[in-house]
Amino acid sequence: MAGGERNIRVGPAGWSYEDWAGIVYPARRPRGFHEAAYLAEFFDTIELNVTFYRPVTAATARGWLARVAGNPRFLFTAKLWQVLTHERALTAENVNAVRPALEALADAGKLGAVLAQFPWSFKKTGENLAYLEKLVERFRDLPVVVEVRHASWNDRGFYEWLNQRRVGFCNIDQPVIGRSLGPSGRAIPQSGTGYVRLHGRNYEEWFREREDASGGERYNYLYSVAELKPWAERIRQVAEGAEQTFVITNNHFHGKAVTNALQLIHLLTGRRVKAPQPLLARYPELAAITEPDAGEASLFPAGTDPQKPRG
Repeated sequence: MAGGERNIRVGPAGWSYEDWAGIVYPARRPRGFHEAAYLAEFFDTIELNVTFYRPVTAATARGWLARVAGNPRFLFTAKLWQVLTHERALTAENVNAVRPALEALADAGKLGAVLAQFPWSFKKTGENLAYLEKLVERFRDLPVVVEVRHASWNDRGFYEWLNQRRVGFCNIDQPVIGRSLGPSGRAIPQSGTGYVRLHGRNYEEWFREREDASGGERYNYLYSVAELKPWAERIRQVAEGAEQTFVITNNHFHGKAVTNALQLIHLLTGRRVKAPQPLLARYPELAAITEPDAGEASLFPAGTDPQKPRG
């Protein structure tokens, strides 16, 4: 296997979804059950969703670290607060509100990336590029990755701009409508962090809700294996140009993100994976690639990776 693949981590975006009960999580949860601890048995990363909606405390972040401690390869990624990316209120107060949790994760060596996700309406203009410059400067001590969704950003000058500032680029799969950014497999060499996000291809619902909405129907899409195979190749391409690569499935409706994440791990490694038992009942197509007692569904089982995770 190519060296770049040894630092690929695949996992879902978030864990707090009511419709995952009985599909991803057991219908009856045992005492002391926590979603992050449960998912860390199957994945080496989770993208923190809650940090997009509100700041969280350093104590909360340290609590998450304790939950996933059983998987030594595990790294979090965290979405930046929407006030900074969608409302674009880059004040000292707002920056200071989000930094404690991010710093707690970074100090523990468990922060893989900070994702600054911008909406489709954020187009490449001089004004928006100037705002982006100020934002990445405020977080230059952290591994920042930028997600843009408008095709105007698909520009060599922009990629060079990111490289000069050591900022990563998020490759996305989304419904390609009009000037929407299409699929890519790009790594920014000076960043060191590769990033891929799969949002699903629900064309009918994609623009029906607000850009920052988390409505379930918008993410109601299950990728076929045929649709995932080209992404597996792009992920390998990204990983060859990055020190570590994060692949996040955001099509969370009814656990589809977890299903597709497991399928991607199988495509990348060729190995059978461990899957949540309730998920196997809901998505029987997983049976061909899973073994209930196959161990962790990570790219490299705990204790076998010669490279220590970087924060």
